[in-house]
Amino acid sequence: MRNGHPTIFLLAYAGYLIVGLGSISFHATLKYPMQLFDELSMIYTTCLMCFAATTHGKSTRVTVILGVSLIGVAAFITGYYHITKDPKFHQNAYGILTVSIVFWSLYVMEFELRPQLEKRMGPAVSASMFKEMRRMLAYGLTMFLSGYLIWNLDNWYCGYFLQWRNHVLLPWAILLEGHAWWHILTGIGGYYYITWWIWLNALLDGMEKHFKFVWPNMVTSFAEVVRVDHGGAKGK
Repeated sequence: MRNGHPTIFLLAYAGYLIVGLGSISFHATLKYPMQLFDELSMIYTTCLMCFAATTHGKSTRVTVILGVSLIGVAAFITGYYHITKDPKFHQNAYGILTVSIVFWSLYVMEFELRPQLEKRMGPAVSASMFKEMRRMLAYGLTMFLSGYLIWNLDNWYCGYFLQWRNHVLLPWAILLEGHAWWHILTGIGGYYYITWWIWLNALLDGMEKHFKFVWPNMVTSFAEVVRVDHGGAKGK
C-alpha cells in the first residue's frame, strides 16, 4: 500500500491471507464447510492472479470478457468439486490454473516486456534486470513446485509417512509433516510470484525510474518492489 502498487495485487495478497485463514479453520475444526473454505479459496486466489496477469493493457471489453470467463471457471470448479468431492479434481484444477498463469507470465516477460525494456534502457541494463527477474521467478517456482510435489506425495503415501512419523517421534517427526511443508513452500512461492508480477507490471508501465527491486539476500530476506520517489507518478 505504501508503495502505490495497483489494487489488484493488494487483493491477491489478501487472497493468500484468506487461503491461510481457511486452512487454519479447516485444520482446527475438520468440518466440511471449512474444507471448502480452505481449498476453494486457493482456486479463487489463483483465478484472481490469472485476471491480473491477462488483463494488463487490455481494453475494457476484453477485461470484462476475461473476468466473466474466469468467474465461470471458478464457478464450474466449485460446483463440480462440491458434487463429486474428488480431491484429485481439485488438485488437478489448481495445478492446471497455476501452470497456465506461469506460462502466460513467461510469454509476457519474454515477448512483450523484453523488446520494450531493451528499447528504453539498452541491452546491458535490460539484461541485468531480466537476470534478477528470472532469479526471483526461478526461486518462487522452485518453492511452489516443491510444495506441490510434497502435497501430492503426502496424499499418495500418507500411510507410509504416518508410520515413519510414529517411528522417529517428536521433534523430528515434524520434518515428515508433508502437508505442513506444502503450506510453507507454496506460501513462499505464491508471495514471490505476486511480487514478481508487481515488478513486471511496473516495467510494462514504464515505471522503472519510480520503483526498484530490492532483495538483499535469498535466504535471510524477502524480495519487494519499493517506490524510489514518493510523489508524482502512481502505479496504474
